[in-house]
Amino acid sequence: MAEVIKKQRDFHQVSRGWNFILHLIAGIFSFMCVFPFLFVVIISLTDEKTLATDGYRLIPAKWSLEAYRFVFETGDTLLRSYGVTILVTVVGTILSLIMISLYSYAISRKSFPYRRFFSIFAIVTMLFNGGMIPTYMVVSQLLGLKDTLWALILPLAMNAFYIMILRTFYSTSVPEPIIESARIDGAGDFYIFLRIVLPLSLPGLATIGLFSTLGYWNDWFNALLYIDKPSLVPLQSMLMRIESSIAFIQQNSQNSSLSLTALQSIPQDTSRMAMVVLATLPIIFAYPFFQRYFVQGLTVGAVKE
Repeated sequence: MAEVIKKQRDFHQVSRGWNFILHLIAGIFSFMCVFPFLFVVIISLTDEKTLATDGYRLIPAKWSLEAYRFVFETGDTLLRSYGVTILVTVVGTILSLIMISLYSYAISRKSFPYRRFFSIFAIVTMLFNGGMIPTYMVVSQLLGLKDTLWALILPLAMNAFYIMILRTFYSTSVPEPIIESARIDGAGDFYIFLRIVLPLSLPGLATIGLFSTLGYWNDWFNALLYIDKPSLVPLQSMLMRIESSIAFIQQNSQNSSLSLTALQSIPQDTSRMAMVVLATLPIIFAYPFFQRYFVQGLTVGAVKE
């Protein structure tokens, strides 16, 4: 028996050579994933004239913070835009998790008599929608949300695809006998959901929370439609407006000597890279908070026992 266990252990173990090769492959793959962003950071810190003469280099001949200075001076409300985006992302993610988790839990329980109707109701919205103009009329005129933060939050709060993911997670990861035993002990639906279901559903909730966070952080289209007040412009929309200003000066540089002078003083390529860094770096730091549950939330329920 001991020999059989030893053979099985030896069979599952990887030799030192293969272990080194696998770690090397994983390290190279990780470096390939991280390197493009690091290269963007390097370009954003390169002097514009040096970039024009020497091209893209890992170690530029001259470093400069001119691109970041230009972005912060051009977007005088950039810090306020950061605050708006952070507020919308935090409030929107929390609201989205509350709504999606409650909806998904209801249609995941076989005891809910209308689960089929509400499941089809959610799936239909994945296939058909009212279109941009009716949506704009509902949000801006019927609901009166134009030039408010709710116009950036509510349109993304519910997502049928996330509902289907979390419904499957509830169905496969929350055993029905546990819920039935809690009901026998006298627990109500909200007590069961808050004290039993949610602690068992942290991987699924973290996955949906990460998706919602990325959606709110990267959203610029709703701001383009519903936001006119400069004080409510989110980060992505602000960076897009700065990019549009640079493009406008470039297009009209041949028709105006003033525009040509302004164009020569603008760090064009490096400022674009600086915008990428400013838009991406904060959300990168949010990922480690979800990483603990992310992979488990994607794979739980994938194998049927």
